[in-house]
Amino acid sequence: MKRFALDKLKEWKEKKGRKPLIIRGARQVGKTWLMKEFGNTCFEKVAYVNFDSNPRMQQVFDGEISIERIVLAISAETGVSIDSKSTLLIFDEVQEVPKALSALKYFYENAPEYAIVAAGSLLGIALHKGTSFPVGKVDFMDLYPMSFQEFLCALGEERFVSLLQGTDIGMVTMFKSKYIDRLREYYYVGGMPEVVQTFVDTRDWNKVREIQKNLLDYYQQDFSKHAEVSLVPRLNLVWNSIPMQLAKENKKYIYGQVREGARAKDFELAIQWLLDCGLIHKVQRVNKPSLPLKAYVDFNAFKIYLADIGLLIAMADLDARVIIDGNRIFTEFKGALTEQYVLQQLVSEVGIDPYYYSTANSKGEIDFLLQGKTSVIPVEVKAEENLRAKSLKAFCDKYEPKYAVRTSMSDYRAQEWMTNIPLYNIDRIRDYLEK
Repeated sequence: MKRFALDKLKEWKEKKGRKPLIIRGARQVGKTWLMKEFGNTCFEKVAYVNFDSNPRMQQVFDGEISIERIVLAISAETGVSIDSKSTLLIFDEVQEVPKALSALKYFYENAPEYAIVAAGSLLGIALHKGTSFPVGKVDFMDLYPMSFQEFLCALGEERFVSLLQGTDIGMVTMFKSKYIDRLREYYYVGGMPEVVQTFVDTRDWNKVREIQKNLLDYYQQDFSKHAEVSLVPRLNLVWNSIPMQLAKENKKYIYGQVREGARAKDFELAIQWLLDCGLIHKVQRVNKPSLPLKAYVDFNAFKIYLADIGLLIAMADLDARVIIDGNRIFTEFKGALTEQYVLQQLVSEVGIDPYYYSTANSKGEIDFLLQGKTSVIPVEVKAEENLRAKSLKAFCDKYEPKYAVRTSMSDYRAQEWMTNIPLYNIDRIRDYLEK
């Protein structure tokens, strides 16, 4: 399975002044596989330690923080003779031993020659509980579910990925029907690695859904296992309300639709918990589309999306035929799914956290606003080949942005005031961010 993040790890390995690297991401997005694959392809030896339910390692880090002593203990634990030049040290589920997290500081300051990669699915939760963190002494990398292009690679269609990443837009358009078919499959399967592998191996929609449901159950078990008892009911309410919130025409998150009479203070902690776990994305509203967007955030208005589109469809219990073949009664939620897809690609492939814009009365909403180097770029999302863009046109007439983008199933098309980018090639928006 190909993960583009492997290239980022290779860059980190050669980086001057390299710090220990922490990979953040939700459970089951492939952090452990990625670290081991990196070790196996780029180092002679790998010393892998999982800190979950590992009392021996707990004792090692409870003692004096001595690099020599820690390396000796890891060598004994893993059976690997550790050489700083040829060995990758992997600390998995590092949040389970907070002092191991703190020890990364000492590796950076006293033994920077060691290559250390750490990961923790519930790292954000651990930090909120007061875990000491080596601020400024580590590098970070976020890992998300597999992108659409990684999904194509998993299906053995790297050549079509190369086309998307190239400059021949006409050639991409020639294979439009192929991309759209695969995109609809991706909508249903999503990007969780185990689900993708199941689809690659079986092409069985029922088995795909079974794995997705198992993952959803697994996450809710995490709520009970790792959250404070008083928070668990609110976590479940927020989590289960996400499909319903996105199905609304106005997708702004409404607390009162989670529980009648509810206010922000009732659910803010639950939302933050889910964010810390990497299970959701929170897209803030801005009330003015100007640089920098952060300066104009309205903290009282936001939209929430799941980490993965396949999991969203599984939560909604949508049948594969509705997604793959289309259905005339499948309208409003189709827009929500398409926004979910675009958000995922913007975050994972393009590497940008979007905002959204709407007026006080929520009319004329722009699905996403992106901050480029010199401009703010409005993005309107269309589920099919609908070329109407009333909200985007009104926005452009009022604010005259340097660039404006509509993304849909239609072909690439540059107009005087707006460019249409196909949904399956949405990463091409990166070109406008750099201008």
